[in-house]
Amino acid sequence: MSLVLRPWVFLLFHVLLSYESNFQRRNGVEATKRVFLYPQSPKVSSIVSNKYRTAYHFQPPQNWINDPNGMYLSQTTNFQIYNVEVAKDVSPNFSGPMYYNGIYHQFYQYNPNGAIWGDIVWGHSVSRDLINWIRLEPAIERTTPSDINGCWTGSATILNGDKPAIIYTGADPDKRQVQNIVFPKNLSDPYLREWIKSDKNPLIEPVGPGLNSSQFRDPTTGWIGPDGLWRIAIGAELNGYSAALLYKSEDFVNWTRVDHPLYSSNASTMWECPDFFAVLPGKNSGLDMSAAIPSGAKHVLKMSLDNCDKYMIGVYDLKSDTFVPDTVLDDRRLWSKIDYGNYYASKSFFDSKKGRRIIWGWTNETDSTSDDVAKGWAGIHAIPRSIWLDSNSKQLLQWPVEEIESLRRNEVSHQDMELKNGDLFEIKDIDTSQADVEIDFELSAIDTADPFEPAWLLDTEKRCREADATVASSVGPFGLVVLVSNNMEEHTTLHFRVYKSQQKYMILMCSDLRRSSLRPGLYTPAYGGFFEFDLEKENKISLRTLIDRSAVESFGGGGRVCIIARVYPAALIDGGTRMYVFNNGTSSVKIPQLKAWSMRRAQVNVKKG
Repeated sequence: MSLVLRPWVFLLFHVLLSYESNFQRRNGVEATKRVFLYPQSPKVSSIVSNKYRTAYHFQPPQNWINDPNGMYLSQTTNFQIYNVEVAKDVSPNFSGPMYYNGIYHQFYQYNPNGAIWGDIVWGHSVSRDLINWIRLEPAIERTTPSDINGCWTGSATILNGDKPAIIYTGADPDKRQVQNIVFPKNLSDPYLREWIKSDKNPLIEPVGPGLNSSQFRDPTTGWIGPDGLWRIAIGAELNGYSAALLYKSEDFVNWTRVDHPLYSSNASTMWECPDFFAVLPGKNSGLDMSAAIPSGAKHVLKMSLDNCDKYMIGVYDLKSDTFVPDTVLDDRRLWSKIDYGNYYASKSFFDSKKGRRIIWGWTNETDSTSDDVAKGWAGIHAIPRSIWLDSNSKQLLQWPVEEIESLRRNEVSHQDMELKNGDLFEIKDIDTSQADVEIDFELSAIDTADPFEPAWLLDTEKRCREADATVASSVGPFGLVVLVSNNMEEHTTLHFRVYKSQQKYMILMCSDLRRSSLRPGLYTPAYGGFFEFDLEKENKISLRTLIDRSAVESFGGGGRVCIIARVYPAALIDGGTRMYVFNNGTSSVKIPQLKAWSMRRAQVNVKKG
């Protein structure tokens, strides 16, 4: 959609600049006199500038990228070369430690021939730290009838004896979606560069009443049930509704469909990229589906639909072999989201190296297809996140993996600040286009918070548009303004607003992109999500934001709401950006701690010589 800049925006930031000067004078900082009541629009620079490429998010050097595929961490032992046709030597201890010579493997959907979707193969990169990556040759390409029309999303599983296997979706000559398997050619190669397709492909075909053969894809990582049989779930459309179909196998090659889905819902027609994993309430460590699941654990069923990733928390009923949600909501607009921004097709895996579960998702471009062709690249992956269940078993929490902190440099710190209504404070002395920022907001007068309306949950983006950073309430908006141009025409706002709902508080977190760029033709929404928070106990709300040129990735309330966005400010090319923390609520907000760092460039997908 086209970006429309209204005159009151300029007036707003003229006012904010005056507040900035007042705040600086009160805090003993020499103010800079700047008045931009009617700033002149700069010339919009070319979208093909390399300054829009991220510096530490995962992306290939060129061309199209989408879904993360079967990611895993494997371990080297004394391997035996095995028959790739049938791997019958499996046992309930199926995955082992999933750690192979200290190397992470990342597979992803990739078009080697251009910057638009099509000709999809499995790209392959390896890393020792989840941050710096070596690019290898594609792992799976379209070479057989069962995948001649596409090698699509799948998952990796480690079989007994530490033998990796990948089941993935292919499109056959009739464009039916079928499931195929590959095994590594040489287990002594720590990078597992080459993979062999089984002569038994396709292993699973879309056969059965009510099954749509063009909506049958994205198998999960395998797990073993109490009967010793393998299980996988496949996203499907069954009788016009969405389903995670359940299949069983003794040898991971010959599969039989179970007569009932793992779970199904009449609230939608198709689930892409299902994921199924166990979590323990209140523990930020992960659980390995190969090991005994402790008492009190919950299970999570994640699915991709409506251009976002949603999930349900419940129990895995071993007797019925079904997933039973704790709460069933008929209106899928109320389903919880992994991320409330530009995030899709995520995949999780258990990292036995550090005992955590990691989730990783795809973030596409929000400029035009012609822009992507001109740039020569499209798509990134979000920063890998640790993911766990809160102590109340109500929602998942996420946080960037700790390895990302190795890129920090030039720390800037501020303590014990107070922001009154209208205060705007600039964060200086860091690279504001490539940064990591952590802020705690301590609140007062929370009893005066505005009342919460449950109907807002049906369209949080609408609420963020209506209650944006210029609309004052008792508690909020307060937050961070990033990628701000010198004249403030361009800016991306991340802010919170507090509401009182009976005996609890509901926090609205917004990532407002509507003034993020002067470029025409961009998708610039106001993303938003609510989370419940015990403010009487905590009394402060945290915000962490990773800024990486065209990516802004934020984590609110300790990871209760996550929002990643793509933005293309002309200021990145035309002279740099600025960053501010602000409060536009009528109640004061204290900042006991603010830390910010410039971020070094990671070595992402360098070609190994």
